[in-house]
Amino acid sequence: MAEEPSPEEVAAAKKRSEEEEAAAKERAAQRQKLAIEEMVQTERNYLRLLQVSTVTIRTNLQKLQPPLANLDSMFLYIEEVMDVSSRLLSLLDQKQVQPGDHLFLETLCDSFLSLSSDIEAAYKEYLANYNHVTNLENSYKQKEALWCEIVKVIKTSAPEVNATSLSFFLVMPVQRIARYPLLLQTIQKHTDPSHPAYSLLEQTAHTSIALNCRINEYKRFREVADKYKKTETLTIKDKINRLNSHSIAKKTARLSQFIKHETGIAPKRVDEGFDALEGFFYVLENGILELHENVETYLLHLQVFLACKPEECDLDMDGEKPAICYKEITTALRQWILPTFEKRMRTLIHKPLCALRDLLVGPRNLIRKRLDKLLDYEVIEAKPSLSYEEQAVANTYRTINTLLLNELPQFNGMALQLIWSMLGTFSCLHRDLASDMEQLFQGFAQQLPHSSLEPSAFWEWAECSVLEGAKKLETVCRNVEETLNAPIVQPLSPSSQRRLQQLTQRHGSGKIYQVTSAVVGSRDLDLNLARGELVAIISETDSRGDKKRWLVDTGGPRGYAPSSKLVRYHQASEDPPPSPHLTLPMGEAGIRRHSYTPESQTMPTMSRPCFQVFAGYNFSARGSHEVSMRAGDPVRVLESHDKRGNPEWSLVETRGGQRGYVPSNYLAIVPTTPTAVGPSSGYATYR
Repeated sequence: MAEEPSPEEVAAAKKRSEEEEAAAKERAAQRQKLAIEEMVQTERNYLRLLQVSTVTIRTNLQKLQPPLANLDSMFLYIEEVMDVSSRLLSLLDQKQVQPGDHLFLETLCDSFLSLSSDIEAAYKEYLANYNHVTNLENSYKQKEALWCEIVKVIKTSAPEVNATSLSFFLVMPVQRIARYPLLLQTIQKHTDPSHPAYSLLEQTAHTSIALNCRINEYKRFREVADKYKKTETLTIKDKINRLNSHSIAKKTARLSQFIKHETGIAPKRVDEGFDALEGFFYVLENGILELHENVETYLLHLQVFLACKPEECDLDMDGEKPAICYKEITTALRQWILPTFEKRMRTLIHKPLCALRDLLVGPRNLIRKRLDKLLDYEVIEAKPSLSYEEQAVANTYRTINTLLLNELPQFNGMALQLIWSMLGTFSCLHRDLASDMEQLFQGFAQQLPHSSLEPSAFWEWAECSVLEGAKKLETVCRNVEETLNAPIVQPLSPSSQRRLQQLTQRHGSGKIYQVTSAVVGSRDLDLNLARGELVAIISETDSRGDKKRWLVDTGGPRGYAPSSKLVRYHQASEDPPPSPHLTLPMGEAGIRRHSYTPESQTMPTMSRPCFQVFAGYNFSARGSHEVSMRAGDPVRVLESHDKRGNPEWSLVETRGGQRGYVPSNYLAIVPTTPTAVGPSSGYATYR
């Protein structure tokens, strides 16, 4: 039977236990203090190195010649990270409490919790952009000489850290945000649960973990968005090279599912919330594109107006005072007021509108990709268990859907706000323009006629003058339009006649149109057409319902052409006079001469019927092998056919000595008074 310990032994054991417990608490307190000091000190060192990279190194890199491309984008969002770190240290320093004090832990937790939302906002954007930072640094590394200069600048700017790349500094925020939970859990591990700030410390540790989870989730969303919102310009060869059994099977499954939806075999997944967001986005997109097109047209018309400077012309009106005043007003408008207005329009409206138009590409691609992933997801949704690849497909669909539901409303709201803001700015610009013009006219009001009229009489006169001028301008515009749209009186070449016959047989004569001026295609499926070319109208709208672009057939390729440059083809109401070589009297062909008379023979003088060849119609040469002539000009026929023996073209010589081909049916033979025919007979007389 064991002996019971004596009271002295019990007291000694109890004393040793208390000493060991006190020593353990002291060690834990010491470790807690070291952990707190480590967190604070590493935060200070971390902030200092970030300041070195963003101030010293960045400034020195900006001095390199030639300047580094996209250097500022490498330091994107790092100022926000530095700001939130500096505020955290500032809150700790304001309390003037040392890490050994039990109040310091409470101050640290309170400071971290109060800045948790700012920390998340700063770090999530930086981490989402970090892949761009690494890609940009890799592009620098591909240029060996440039990279050597960058490394030299880094070593010179921060010799104490022995860094050899920018990523040494720029990866620190990525590492720091992940280290906060570890440091706080270490402090919690060495903190007694009975400590007054223990519960607050536990909450801070959980907050840091949740903060990292949300940042990682945001980063994953951004990576998916960046992957699918890009617009790739692939050639047909590239698309064919991408085809494989897996992609073909995937696209076949999508097509099959889509056909099932359209035929009603399988029900469509209905998401009213997303459908409303998608519909509103497309309404905004259409409005933004229409507004952009209208603003560009407005600026183009303004440029055309400014390019016309009638005030610079000498109109010989020096003695007329009103004309001088009008000239000075017009000069001020064109040289100062309107150019300033145009510059403000481009800066405040056109440039933001272009940026907003470019931003539409990302959401549009994500919406289309969501439909593809939805079709993939519906195929595997009913399966009881998913493979790793199928689970990845499901996760991708959920990610894109969640991303659009969260961010598309914000995009739609901001886009709508920008549109309203630009429309308001447009109104303000015109109000300022009207104010400037009013101020300009007030300086000349007394010098202009009708300035003494009463306001009502003046406005009546002004209205009548404007309406009268508008009518005159309308008349001028109508005359010009009729002149420009008049049928092009040009002969058809044999190939054009064959094309006309082909198009008429295919589409009918009512569909034949002629190009009034050269057309240069600027969009997909646009055609390049020459002036005078014949086409047949297939449709008076394009695939989007635009009535300004018509689908036409050229007898070969089909495509779009602007309707403003097409007029209905009118054939001549009367046939041109027949070819001269067909109207000679019978029996005269044997003695016909072209452009010469043999010098060795002297033609006897006799009186017989003679014929003169004239141009019956105006003809404009379209190449070096043709010659221009005006109706009524006498010509000399050298050959009544072309080099291939085609009688539809004749080789002629004009009075100026120019030679070339003209259509035979554009020549007219007129009988002349019989004259004596000798060695030097008339210029173009036929006998």
